[in-house]
Amino acid sequence: MERVRQLAAHLTSSSKGLAALERKSQDDIVITFAMRSPLTKAKRGGFKDARTDELMLEMFKHTITHAKIDPAIVGDICVGTVLTPDATYHARAASLAAGFPESVPVQTMNRFCSSGLMAVTTIANQIRSGQIEVGLAIGVESMSENPDNGGPSQSELISANSASQDCTQRMGWTSENVASDFEVSRKDQDEFAALSFQRAEAAEKAGYFAHEIIPFTVFSKNPTTGERTRVTITKDDGIRYGTTAEGLSKIRSAFPQWGQGTTTGGNASQITDGAAAVLLMTRRKAESLGLKILAKHVSTSVTGVAPRVMGIGPAVAIPMVLQQCGITQDDVDLFEINEAFASQCLYTVRKLGLSMDKVNVNGGAIAFGHPLGCTGARQIATGLNELHRRKGKVLVTSMCIGTGMGAAAVFVRES
Repeated sequence: MERVRQLAAHLTSSSKGLAALERKSQDDIVITFAMRSPLTKAKRGGFKDARTDELMLEMFKHTITHAKIDPAIVGDICVGTVLTPDATYHARAASLAAGFPESVPVQTMNRFCSSGLMAVTTIANQIRSGQIEVGLAIGVESMSENPDNGGPSQSELISANSASQDCTQRMGWTSENVASDFEVSRKDQDEFAALSFQRAEAAEKAGYFAHEIIPFTVFSKNPTTGERTRVTITKDDGIRYGTTAEGLSKIRSAFPQWGQGTTTGGNASQITDGAAAVLLMTRRKAESLGLKILAKHVSTSVTGVAPRVMGIGPAVAIPMVLQQCGITQDDVDLFEINEAFASQCLYTVRKLGLSMDKVNVNGGAIAFGHPLGCTGARQIATGLNELHRRKGKVLVTSMCIGTGMGAAAVFVRES
């Protein structure tokens, strides 16, 4: 308990203000590895025939290879995944198959769209409290193998509460509620989505993603014979080159039955498969191992909002985490805000008065997809990669969360 009190006092005294965040301590929770798989279209893309445990296996194997660590030193693994049945069975078995020894435990985490970030936060907090010294966070989702079929049925004891009933509604409904309640027009959503595609196309053509993507080798099934052969996927396959707002304006409404019917397949996140990994440890341990430090995790905030407008979560969570860290929006170099829907992401930008020059500068989930459990870890890999390229200092990642929540986190790049 004394160590916990010391670390809490350290966070309170030394992590307020940008200058304080830049100071280094041996107890800092640092990231030495953050990379992702390509993101591919569910049911149609490069991972359409890959099982969830196969994606986990690839991510675990690549972590051992690319992170340059002895897997035996990992004190715990936390896997964020949302739709995967029997997730812990798959995660534990895949880690063993990849080469992690039996002594390394595994846990799974599901807080919907923030699951990858929650896995990172869980590991960071375990290290911060002294429970472990090194930990691995994984985010993974195969929406090909496990499609999202919406919320479960409710007992009438629960559904009698209107907010509880809203928890099970389709996400498209919540997008239309945000658009209607906060006057986010179809035109504005299409323009926002077009910018996401255009930025992602430019970044891909410039080779920026090559520094954060690890090629994945998976099985592909012949639709005629059923034979499975190995294929290697090297790039995202959801980015639509040449996208314009005018072109997006011609796409029909996905949910004409709700609101003004402004949400479409062109201005909402793509249904996608993918995985990402983040390795964390104390600065003391990283230095003793001679590992390059990419950044440190400062803090994560999580909040609840009304389920009917769950998309507004980042607009609440971001100010919370900035206040926790004693910094302002002006101190932040880059924001990675998940584009679940253009309606909610654009609302967040407007509500907080963010500059689009800092938000999703290489595109977002509208352009290359939102594999639910993967996204929170993927944003860290993407954000830190771009922060390094720009020689920036502070990254904020954030996302809305189904059933009405939001999360945000602050990271400081190592000089």
